[in-house]
Amino acid sequence: MSAYLTAVNRLRTVRILGVKTETPTVKSFTFHDRLCAKAEPGQFVMVWIPGVDEVPMTLSAMGLGKSSAITVEKVGVATKALHKMKAGGIIGIRGPFGNSFTPTKGKVLIVGGGTGLTSLGPLAEKIADSECELTFLLGAKTRGQLLFLDGIKAVLSRVEGRVVAVTEDGSYGRKGLVTKPAEQFLAKEKFDMVYTCGPEQMMHKVFALTERYKTPLQVSLERLMRCAIGLCGTCVLGRFRVCRDGPVFSSQQLREVKDEFGRFKRGFDGRRTPLE
Repeated sequence: MSAYLTAVNRLRTVRILGVKTETPTVKSFTFHDRLCAKAEPGQFVMVWIPGVDEVPMTLSAMGLGKSSAITVEKVGVATKALHKMKAGGIIGIRGPFGNSFTPTKGKVLIVGGGTGLTSLGPLAEKIADSECELTFLLGAKTRGQLLFLDGIKAVLSRVEGRVVAVTEDGSYGRKGLVTKPAEQFLAKEKFDMVYTCGPEQMMHKVFALTERYKTPLQVSLERLMRCAIGLCGTCVLGRFRVCRDGPVFSSQQLREVKDEFGRFKRGFDGRRTPLE
């Protein structure tokens, strides 16, 4: 194991600096950590909730001289326990792990849904000031579940980018699924890169669209992770281990796992089960 991996894999305890309620079921937690400050959009950390569990979470904020953050949806025992914590509480951090999105110049389309926006917000901020023409599509079930809308609008306003919000119930922006405007944009315009993160069925649809319109794609995937360094095998996807080979994958890599991507996940026992 390299010295760098040894360092990032060492558990550090950090104090929660602030807690922000983003939606009724999602909160952001800020903290200071020297290694997380150097992370890139798309990378993740393992977060230890004392006495409960350790779970993987994408960094939703990072940068030298800034606070780092994780944005967490309350979905299980560990995240429910974390949601009860307040500023001043102590959590453990390992990481950052995995690869990151590769910035691209030119015409860029970002498609995000739900908590997948946690990694796409920092990506937009990173590439907005580069030589690119940026379009950001973000979706959720309702207006109250749209994450980071104001922040994304502020970032794209600096570069005269386009923001399109979509809600399934029509309570804000366009009504329907975010993949619908994605299809419309891809049919009419030529993009140099598409980035996406969100529910896997949504990302699978975006993958199919980019294959149809011959557009390169980068996807951030989520799988069960226990070790985060490629040893335990709980995050296996085809020949890949998501923690080590991802979590960001290219179109070429996704073609190798098309029989599993968007179709199956693996449980704690390693068995494949259909995605809901």
